[in-house]
Amino acid sequence: MASNRPAPEAPFANDFFGAEGAERSLEEWNPTEDSVRPVRGRHRVAKQRGGLARSSTVLGVGVIAAVGAGGIATAQDKPAVSISLPDALSDNLPDAKSLPGVGSFMSDDSSDVVDEAATYSAMGIAYADTASDSDQGGAGEALRSRILQQAEQQEAKAVASAKAAAAKAAADKAEAAAKKKAEEAAAKVAAAKKKAEEEAKAKAEAARLAQLAKSYSLPTSSYTITSTYGESGSLWSSGQHTGLDFAAPTGTPAKAVHNGTVKSAGWSGSYGYRIVLELEDGTEVWYAHLSSMTASAGQKVATGETIGRVGATGNVTGAHLHLEVHTPGGSGLDPMAWLRDKGLTP
Repeated sequence: MASNRPAPEAPFANDFFGAEGAERSLEEWNPTEDSVRPVRGRHRVAKQRGGLARSSTVLGVGVIAAVGAGGIATAQDKPAVSISLPDALSDNLPDAKSLPGVGSFMSDDSSDVVDEAATYSAMGIAYADTASDSDQGGAGEALRSRILQQAEQQEAKAVASAKAAAAKAAADKAEAAAKKKAEEAAAKVAAAKKKAEEEAKAKAEAARLAQLAKSYSLPTSSYTITSTYGESGSLWSSGQHTGLDFAAPTGTPAKAVHNGTVKSAGWSGSYGYRIVLELEDGTEVWYAHLSSMTASAGQKVATGETIGRVGATGNVTGAHLHLEVHTPGGSGLDPMAWLRDKGLTP
């Protein structure tokens, strides 16, 4: 029959209290840098709901701080040893929550979540150093978040650039439209101004000619224009017509076109009876093929005054007044253009 062997005497009582453990005075023990082995390396502490964190490092420090420097030594190759403490000793043990660096790990509310960063900060350990090298999920999520953030920033930048480009294009289009509108308005103003100037010029010229016409007169009346200046033909000795022909009945009055002096009056070969009237500016007006002459050389005549009569003398085919105009230098002019320049319409 097996017998129960007495349990060995607990070394805790002898080591911590001595031979007279109950009689030794109790002192509060506070962990310090000298009494607590520094935590080295990187440790991962996950959050959990409850009083203590899941980290074995934190739990180990808390247990050591609560029990004392001596601790409860347990060997892996020895059976567990029951320990009992006197009531006087157990009543004087400090509350675990009041221990420095331990109370922050414990909470009466099971719903509280442990702030690992604050906990490790209170212990002098950087929170970043507690992350495990195998914790790739959090690092991957952080990288993913950063990539998404950069993508969002680039997208926002692209949108802003597109908006700026659209705004610039709209501004350029509006500016071009405004410029075109201004140019069209300026063109209209210029055209209106030019038209007004032309109308004013035409009006002034008409007034000038009307005033000038008062001092000029057509050479005859009741006529028909039969030949003009520059016509070619065998009827003229030079091969070209040198004047303007007014066909009219014989005896129709031939009048002075302007104030002047009769330079010559008499027979002139193929011209028949001819009168040369010299005007005030030196221009000469020739009246040819007259049937008779009523003015003589050296006589001053006024505009519209009769100086002879239409006839058919000289080289002619019928009764008409042959009118020629010459410059002071002797060059021939187109009588039609000259009369029109004086405000007359043959």
